[in-house]
Amino acid sequence: MAASEGQWVLMATGRSPTNIAVIKYWGKRDEALILPVNDSISVTLDPDHLSATTTVAVSPSFPSDRMWLNGKEISLSGGRFQSCLREIRKRACEFEDEKKGIKIKKEDWENLHVHIASYNNFPTAAGLASSAAGFACLVFTLGKLMNVKEDYGELSSIARQGSGSACRSLYGGFVKWCMGKKDDGSDSLAVQLADETHWNDLVIIIAVVSSKQKETSSTSGMRDSVETSPLLQYRAQTVVPSRVLKMEEAIKNRDFDSFAKLTCADSNQFHAVCLDTSPPIFYMNDTSHRIISLVEKWNHSQGTPQVAYTFDAGPNAVLISPNRKTAALLLQKLLYYFPPQDKDLSSYLVGDKSILGDAGLHSIQDVDALPAPPEVKIPDQKFKGDVSYFICSRLGSGPKVIADENQALIDSVTGLPKGV
Repeated sequence: MAASEGQWVLMATGRSPTNIAVIKYWGKRDEALILPVNDSISVTLDPDHLSATTTVAVSPSFPSDRMWLNGKEISLSGGRFQSCLREIRKRACEFEDEKKGIKIKKEDWENLHVHIASYNNFPTAAGLASSAAGFACLVFTLGKLMNVKEDYGELSSIARQGSGSACRSLYGGFVKWCMGKKDDGSDSLAVQLADETHWNDLVIIIAVVSSKQKETSSTSGMRDSVETSPLLQYRAQTVVPSRVLKMEEAIKNRDFDSFAKLTCADSNQFHAVCLDTSPPIFYMNDTSHRIISLVEKWNHSQGTPQVAYTFDAGPNAVLISPNRKTAALLLQKLLYYFPPQDKDLSSYLVGDKSILGDAGLHSIQDVDALPAPPEVKIPDQKFKGDVSYFICSRLGSGPKVIADENQALIDSVTGLPKGV
């Protein structure tokens, strides 16, 4: 199988973005294969700001498959990890590295164990689609390591078996997850509607209301909704099909007015389904509701949508502006109501920090001097400390290989995560 008595370590590192659904996925028709009850559409965020980085290593010296997430070893025994590993190994092709004297035949991959190290540059399990970025990255990077020839559509249907939304993180820009009709799930995969350059004026600001792990996981929440919510069935069969067509049209025409109305309506209906579930599920909190109210008042006062909001299964607000000028105005309003607890403005907004300059906010004094938003008749109280921090991002590209071995998360000599 290899040159020097099997002591080699072969590695690949990849980075995958997270995505935020604007037409939501909520509910499975098949739990094991993760097949959804409706189509969904998402925007891929800039991986510089929100992404998972994964290094996968293989060596004849590894006695078992092992994985580390954000530095901590986690079990790989779960069905979802096993599905992804099994499906990629099944498609692995012969590999040769003449320089290192490594040759792996197709059938050898079944007997080689992997070490996986993954790192999210944003909170895990807090409703920011960390599992989507993570499983997309795992499948993409395993595919690169094992010389898999399948296209991204095929890879997306494998990533789907790890985490449903992960299939949408195999592409940049605007992505649709087609629910498919087949029982084996072979037609339930992601397609790119438009790449990240198609509508690159959009600016995305995320209010991280809580980076704590949520009380009800998406998996169990969905199961309860499918079993108990009549609204979910109505939504999947009657509302979403026409909404998806309208959203595709809005994206194609860069029609922000329609895009914003559909995005807000779909987010609100998803949370209505959660409330319609027995027992009811509460993903949003008072801060989430205050942010919705702020955006709705502003949109209403202008007679046309200025900003779209959407909330996944968590309290964090994802706010989409049509351009930087509007995003800067939005940031002023957000910081008026939710000023930072300490004096450090630069750690209160991460990602694209240049938006602070656009908003004329160079210091905490500038935040203190912000006037009350004009659409608010009676200036409300301020809610210092209710937002942990903000992330400013934009549309981003799909997964990429990281060739620089210095950025690998696994040591090429020991085959263990660096620092472990």
